[in-house]
Amino acid sequence: MAESENSSDMRQPSNSDAGPPKLSELLDRGWKIFKEVDCTDEPLGSNSIQVRLKRGIGMLEEASRMVAQLDLFSRNEELEEVATADLKYLLLPALLGALTMKQTSRGNRLGIVQTARAYFMDFLRRCKEYNISQFELPASTDEDTSGFDEASENGLSAAMSAPCPSDLVAMAAQRQAKVERYRQKKELEARLSDVQRAVDSGKADDEVSRDFYLLNIRRWVTVCLEEIESIDQEVEILKKMDVLKHSAAKQPAQPVRPPMKPFILTKDALQAQVFGAGYPSLPTMTVDDWYEQHRKHGALPDQGIPRKVAVEDESDAKEREEEEKEKKAEQDDEESLLKARNWDDWKDTHRRGYGNRQNMG
Repeated sequence: MAESENSSDMRQPSNSDAGPPKLSELLDRGWKIFKEVDCTDEPLGSNSIQVRLKRGIGMLEEASRMVAQLDLFSRNEELEEVATADLKYLLLPALLGALTMKQTSRGNRLGIVQTARAYFMDFLRRCKEYNISQFELPASTDEDTSGFDEASENGLSAAMSAPCPSDLVAMAAQRQAKVERYRQKKELEARLSDVQRAVDSGKADDEVSRDFYLLNIRRWVTVCLEEIESIDQEVEILKKMDVLKHSAAKQPAQPVRPPMKPFILTKDALQAQVFGAGYPSLPTMTVDDWYEQHRKHGALPDQGIPRKVAVEDESDAKEREEEEKEKKAEQDDEESLLKARNWDDWKDTHRRGYGNRQNMG
């Protein structure tokens, strides 16, 4: 930005070096802070960036108050009547809106975007009054949010319904306007880069400086129009989210439900009775129930009744069978002796495997 003394600075009283900054210094510092924050790789939510944003906003607000006191701009004058050095002060509300949009506050995001939109609209109205650029001024928003208090979830689903033909025409026109703004923005940036070099060299005359400020103002017109469109969409989302939060807070608290018991899906009740749970890990009774059941039958160790084990019963049966065989052999049982003799005679005349016809080739 050119560091030239302007007409408004000439109206300021002479200050010493330790005095308050001049109007041009406030604008230059605020504009510099915006460029640094806009190009930084540091997160916007960091404390250092937010402190710089607040400092830049404070400088630009002070400059805006000084412009209002000096009455630099009037609706009764034409653009040609505005001094070249005063043109840059038209950018004050645009820069204020841009810095405000970079503030991060989740609890007050709606207030931030509404404040930024008011700054952008003030800038666009001033440009419209001076006929600096040809554009359609966005509609003003009604700050009355009573209609949103009565909204519900049905309003959210209605907003997502299919658009009517008139909406499609409006959407096509809006898209065409965006394409045109993008083309103008790129053209202005190309011209601005050429003029910027002449201004930075310090050899720019009044005509080049005036062209430099007007190109900046026209570029910011396209930027503000884009920002207002995105702000309007964000405002709708924030208001609907606020409605949902209020509606959720108004709903009565649900009673605490008892824990659900595990259940098993079976084809019918008979299958459940026959096959049971279907897996052995599901407990059928508690430890207390098991203890009470065995106590009733007198099968607990502390009741003095020994428990019979199946393995012991089986070994006892085998021992009894062996004892009976020995007793029969000792008593010379004729039937047993005859059977044993016949078996020995048959083994003498028949080789092992005799009569097995299944393994023949």
